[in-house]
Amino acid sequence: MGDHDRVRLSYDTVAEEYATRLCDELSGKPLDRALLASLLEQAEPDAPIADLGCGPGHVAAWLAERGARTVGVDLSAGMVEVGRHRYPAVEFRQGDLLSLPAGDGEFGAAVALYTIIHLAPQELRRAFEELGRVLRPAGLLLLSFHVGEEVRHLDEWWGHDVDVDFRFLDPTRIADLLADTGFTVEMRMERVNYPHEAATRRAYLLARRT
Repeated sequence: MGDHDRVRLSYDTVAEEYATRLCDELSGKPLDRALLASLLEQAEPDAPIADLGCGPGHVAAWLAERGARTVGVDLSAGMVEVGRHRYPAVEFRQGDLLSLPAGDGEFGAAVALYTIIHLAPQELRRAFEELGRVLRPAGLLLLSFHVGEEVRHLDEWWGHDVDVDFRFLDPTRIADLLADTGFTVEMRMERVNYPHEAATRRAYLLARRT
């Protein structure tokens, strides 16, 4: 079974519980809300915003509540099904970061929070090229990920059997890859975890498609 299949099946398994546990997580993440609000303010008016690796869609729904037209894309059919039930204002599509179900230049901005952590290192460049394809010129991309070099594996998650890796990443390498694939990094920030989060350091990059 390929890595993407393992990721998809693992998230299918936890989709309902994930949605229940994390539906209100942004209420406890003030910096994340500020960055999302900044992206929303700078995005091209009336252009759709993509939430890539959207899970059950709570971030896309937060943006939609503030006037954005949002499209959530996730590898997991289970997550997409849960999202459609919970957040009818969001359009959901099932798809892979390496081959997004979207047209060239379809989105004015995109969010990918803790999404690229499931890609193999050699897949990152292709993913960023694909992100550039679906963004309009000068479109913004907000990325977040765990900082470091480890690969954390889960075979049990909230009492469910899973088989999924979480790859920690080097912010400088990610920024360089973005620059190599047609983006200009405009903001780079790191923070420690909030008390209710896993104990990892987190990085955020805001990049603009050139």
